[in-house]
Amino acid sequence: MSEAFSKWDVTEHLHSPEDARLYLEACAKEDPGDGSLIRAALNDIARSGNMTWLAREIGMSREGLYKALSENGNPAFSTVIRIVRALGLQVRFSA
Repeated sequence: MSEAFSKWDVTEHLHSPEDARLYLEACAKEDPGDGSLIRAALNDIARSGNMTWLAREIGMSREGLYKALSENGNPAFSTVIRIVRALGLQVRFSA
């Protein structure tokens, strides 16, 4: 008998701002240094919520936000900061 597996999607498990924060922190710790995991995590968090609201909140078009957070996207640091703040999170640096 063969088993059927469904694709796991993190967006189905991000139910609160705390979930989003913990997920983003974990991705930031594992990021290889190019920001790709942080960008992917922000994409997942945005898709789990209201992408249209987030785009409006940060002053971008919905399509522009999708493009910036896509696999081939390269959002400006200012865009990342606006997204993080709109999500009610903060960027912190520590030694």
